[in-house]
Amino acid sequence: MRTMPERIQLKSPEQIALMREAGLVVARALGAMREAAAPGVSTLDLDAIARDVLRDAGATPSFLNYHGFPAVICASVNDRIVHGIPSATEKLAEGDLLSIDFGAIVEGWHGDSAVSVAIGEVAPDVAELSRVCEASMWDGIAAVRDGGRLTDISHAVESSVRAAGRYGIVAGYGGHGIGTEMHMAPHILNYGKAGKGPRLVPGMAVAIEPMVTLGSRATRELDDGWTVVTTDGSWAAHWEHTVALLDDGPWVLTAPDGGRSELALRGVELSAAAA
Repeated sequence: MRTMPERIQLKSPEQIALMREAGLVVARALGAMREAAAPGVSTLDLDAIARDVLRDAGATPSFLNYHGFPAVICASVNDRIVHGIPSATEKLAEGDLLSIDFGAIVEGWHGDSAVSVAIGEVAPDVAELSRVCEASMWDGIAAVRDGGRLTDISHAVESSVRAAGRYGIVAGYGGHGIGTEMHMAPHILNYGKAGKGPRLVPGMAVAIEPMVTLGSRATRELDDGWTVVTTDGSWAAHWEHTVALLDDGPWVLTAPDGGRSELALRGVELSAAAA
């Protein structure tokens, strides 16, 4: 394993394959939680589902005890953007928007992904918010190209959101490198000019995660020391995938199809490793 400036970890194809195993565990757990998320279900119930998937897969959680975080998943409802702590007393309600963030470790390698889930029928602007956020994530992933620059990803995410309407792109928070640790260099903001930062090269793996609101981009942290909310009370969506860059293209390690369907819409060919 070699490193780049800024301590960006580069992985071998064999190591990326192990990250894919972790990514598939994440995908299975998120799929199970999406199916279970319904009015009356608690966010702690969803945490229990993720724990079951981890146990069955022989994997370990990325989040539990990370700097003291007390749960396996982050569950953030409505105006909570990220890092929400699951609770037995917090019951989902019709019309809520729930963001679930989850990570798993297989043989020392991490996968990390997040989805926003509509609980029952949500308001049209809320459904569109989630769609815009997810599309911007895929547009950011499509910018992961050999020889590109890190902020090409940031610019692609921002351009996608701006083209969709008047939304807040959360300030300060963003994506990150990932591999033998969950959070590694580089930090990837969801806004900025293209063509800056380290070059994108085969062996890099990053988690791309836009956080978009219906109002202001400003945030504050609650007294629990974790939960990040919008300052104006507007609702937020959060989507994330882990993507690796190989010699012949990207591979979305936390997407069941490797990212094939969404990237095909954007004219991007996957690495042959994703076959």
